[in-house]
Amino acid sequence: MKEISVDRIFELGIALSAEKDSAVLFSKILNEALDLTNSDAGTIYILEDDYLKFNYMITRSKNVNKSADRGEITIPPVPLGRSHVCACCALDKQLINIEDVYANEIYDFSGTQRYDAMNEYHTRSMLVVPMLDETDDCIGVLQLINSKDEGVERLYDENDENVIRALASFAAISLNNKLLSEALNDLLHSFVTVMVGAIDTRSPYNANHTKSMVKYGEKFLDWAAKNDCEFRISEKDRDPFLMSIWLHDIGKLLIPLEIMDKATRLGDRKKDVATRITIAILMEKLVNNGEKIKELEEARDFIFEINEAGFMPDEKIDMVNKIADITCLDENGNEIKLLTSDEVRALTIRRGTLTDDERHIIESHVEYTKKMLSGMKFSGRYKDVSNVASSHHELIDGSGYPLHQKDDEIDQKTRLLTILDIYDALTAEDRPYKPPLPVEKAFSILDDMASQGKLDKNILDMFKESRAWEK
Repeated sequence: MKEISVDRIFELGIALSAEKDSAVLFSKILNEALDLTNSDAGTIYILEDDYLKFNYMITRSKNVNKSADRGEITIPPVPLGRSHVCACCALDKQLINIEDVYANEIYDFSGTQRYDAMNEYHTRSMLVVPMLDETDDCIGVLQLINSKDEGVERLYDENDENVIRALASFAAISLNNKLLSEALNDLLHSFVTVMVGAIDTRSPYNANHTKSMVKYGEKFLDWAAKNDCEFRISEKDRDPFLMSIWLHDIGKLLIPLEIMDKATRLGDRKKDVATRITIAILMEKLVNNGEKIKELEEARDFIFEINEAGFMPDEKIDMVNKIADITCLDENGNEIKLLTSDEVRALTIRRGTLTDDERHIIESHVEYTKKMLSGMKFSGRYKDVSNVASSHHELIDGSGYPLHQKDDEIDQKTRLLTILDIYDALTAEDRPYKPPLPVEKAFSILDDMASQGKLDKNILDMFKESRAWEK
């Protein structure tokens, strides 16, 4: 066996702790173990759901190097029981050292013997070591086969056992940290999926908005990476940016649904107007006032027509104001205004369906997004998720909201997110208050905003060039 210093063991521990890629981590662990013990072959098992699953296999004499992460291992997992040596090692958390597996009657080596026969191999000595984490839980097993000293097969000795125990301990802690990190990452992504699903379920009109934006973002980043363009997001920052897109509208969970899904100018007020006019017409029929009935019917038809109109020219706004002066009778015979001040304000909206007050409420979703995400502790590479997600309505000339940031206060990730948001809002097919714009018209509007200094022209040009919006 090679002479191994304590310093070398600690160096290995540091190297393993620094490794982020699972396949590389397993390869390092197993290759170091083989080198330290002069072994020919080895396997790393990971404990999952009462099974030991093959994760990495090396047989140097057969040039075998297989990883489960690469989909190269199809051997069924080993159930935790008393027959298999690796399972006993995991259950008892004890090292097992076997001189000759063919002469051993304690464990079931039929699988090993079948493997040997199929691959013209002969397994003899075996060292099986539990991988125990810092809480003494077994998370896997490191199994080594056929140690040799200058070409002569030998039994694993006490030095082998001590060194591999130390390596297995370092490996277990490194692996456990990675597994915990992956579990937390999975939990974070599950939370995002649930939140976006809640928004989609609550409001079918925006169900595809976030999903579409994520697709644009993914395709744009792929294009940017291939074309070595000015837009720079590193691979490690890719997922945090996409998460910012997933979460950018989470604040809409707190926006009243009657405002967020308001498809017409009157919205829920339409039924009040309809009931009021119906009662007024019935009251006039009691006195056979045909002229008043005609006036009310014409007012009703006009109101219902403009309620769903896309744009209100001056003459129609003037007509609404004239209708607002009409009086009628309620069910008690009292004279009232045909329209309330709130209804007049809604019907005279120039474009869209929201009054100024309703628009302010909608715009507050970014503040709610900031508040909700600030309650989560995003750290490390995810530390900017909250800021990027809640700043997608800021414009670089300072005319955006809620903080009126401008210029260098808005980073390139946020500038891209803003462009994706506006593009999808213009072209979305599921908005109740407007038809989708053709792509050419949408980009004409975006170009105009860029020329006014509201959007980043360079990023907009790159987005157009990437054609990331295409299905």
